[in-house]
Amino acid sequence: MRKEEKLDIINAISAQLEETPNFYIADIAGLNAEKTSALRRACFEAGVKLVVVKNTLLTKVLEASENEEMKNLIPVLAGPTAVMYTVAPNAPAKVIKKFHESGNEKPVLKGAFVQDWPAFIGADKLDNLFAIKSREEMIGDIIGLLQSPMRNVLSALENKDKKEENAETAAE
Repeated sequence: MRKEEKLDIINAISAQLEETPNFYIADIAGLNAEKTSALRRACFEAGVKLVVVKNTLLTKVLEASENEEMKNLIPVLAGPTAVMYTVAPNAPAKVIKKFHESGNEKPVLKGAFVQDWPAFIGADKLDNLFAIKSREEMIGDIIGLLQSPMRNVLSALENKDKKEENAETAAE
């Protein structure tokens, strides 16, 4: 590969990290064509971009990053590496977990960088990543928490009105 091609790839990886700040590093070695295709399809449906990269080029991108947490992922760059870019922080974890539930051992999580959290390193962190809520899920939870007291007040008022109506009907 020529130096210009390498620079183009490094620039493309850097641009992708700017666009989608959350990324997972996974090992997909050993997947046959059918399973790789199924993984790519699952990633596409979940809004995850799956790209196989050269470790040396990804290392250069991470080393050039101003974010120290990203640099913590450099040691996991050994063997075949696929990067899963995403806007939703838990989407790749859901894809990986679903793939494992269907009887596949791969992909194996090597590490992940999610928002401003410390880097997640190791396959044992998959459950932690799976539990992270997306922006939409957090907004839904907040709205639910805000609506809950209002619902309780309305319910209490409706019950009071019904009791008063029943008391008036009984008095007649």
